[in-house]
Amino acid sequence: MGTPEFAVASLKRLVEEGYNIVAVVTTPDKPAGRGQRMHESDVKVAARELGLPILQPEKLRDPEFVQAMEELRPDLGIVIAFRMLPEVIWAMPRYGTFNLHASLLPQYRGAAPINWAIINGEKETGITTFLLNHEIDKGAIIGQRKMPILAEDNIGTMYDKLMTEGCDLVVETVEKIATQDFTPIEQMHIDEATLKPAPKIFKEDCKIDWSWEGERIVNFVRGLSPYPAAWAPMYLNGEEKGSAKIFEVRFSPDKGNGNVGEIISDGKEQIAVVCSDGLIEIRSMQMAGKKRMSNKDLLLGFRNIEDYTM
Repeated sequence: MGTPEFAVASLKRLVEEGYNIVAVVTTPDKPAGRGQRMHESDVKVAARELGLPILQPEKLRDPEFVQAMEELRPDLGIVIAFRMLPEVIWAMPRYGTFNLHASLLPQYRGAAPINWAIINGEKETGITTFLLNHEIDKGAIIGQRKMPILAEDNIGTMYDKLMTEGCDLVVETVEKIATQDFTPIEQMHIDEATLKPAPKIFKEDCKIDWSWEGERIVNFVRGLSPYPAAWAPMYLNGEEKGSAKIFEVRFSPDKGNGNVGEIISDGKEQIAVVCSDGLIEIRSMQMAGKKRMSNKDLLLGFRNIEDYTM
C-alpha cells in the first residue's frame, strides 16, 4: 500500500525477490496540472507495468474494498507513504501490517520526517519498520538503519538515499516476519517532550524569515530543496512585488552595515540577503512565474535587484 515514488522502489524489489504480491493498494486517480488531466500515482504506474492487481478505494472502510481485501486473504500488509489505515484493514493479514517510515522512530513521527530532520540540522537520520497499531507511527519497531546527513545533502538527495536503503530493510523485515525471527520493540515509556515532530508541510511553512541566524536558514533551505522549496516575498519601497523560490544558499558571517532582508548584489553573479548574523549567498533561485536559473542569467534581466528587499 503506497502512493509516491518512495514506495515504488520497495515494490519493485519485492517482485524481483520473488514475493507473491497479491494486490497493490494506492490512491484514486485525480486531476492535476493546468489541463486538469487525470493523474495516476507512481505506485499505480509501477504496479501496472509489473502486471499486479490494483485497488484504488476512495474510502478505506468502504464495504466493497474490505470485501475485496478479505477475498485476497493476505498474509502480510506493507505500507509505505500511504494514508492512515483503519483497524479492519491493518489487522486483517495473518501476520499483521508493517510500515516503512523515513526516520529513526520514535523521533520525527509524522508526514515529513526527512524534511524536518534536515531543517533541524540533524547530522543523522534513518529508516524504521514497525507494526501498525491504533496510533500514528507508534507501533512496535521491527528494524532500523541509520544514515548520516552530509552537509551537502538536501531533501532530494536524502529522499533517494533512504528510498534505496528502505528496499533492503523492507525485504529484511518481510523475512523476519515470515520466519518469526524478531522481537518487536514497543515504543513505550518515552518522554514525549524529548521527541521532535514531523508534521505535514504547507506553503506558509516554507517562508524564510531573514531575522533567523544564517545556519538555521541554510538548513531550512536544504530541508525544502528542491521540493516544495523555501521561498520569500520580494518588496519594492515596502510594497510586495512577487516572490522567489530559493534552492541553494551559503552562509557568510560578515554582513557589513546592511539591514535584515536587504539584498546585496554586484549586478553580475552575486546575490545575497542580509540575515541576523551575516549574509546568505543565494546560489540558485526562481522568480515567481519564471524558470529556475543561475544568478548570472537572472541578473541579465533583473538590473535593479538591489532596490528590492526580502
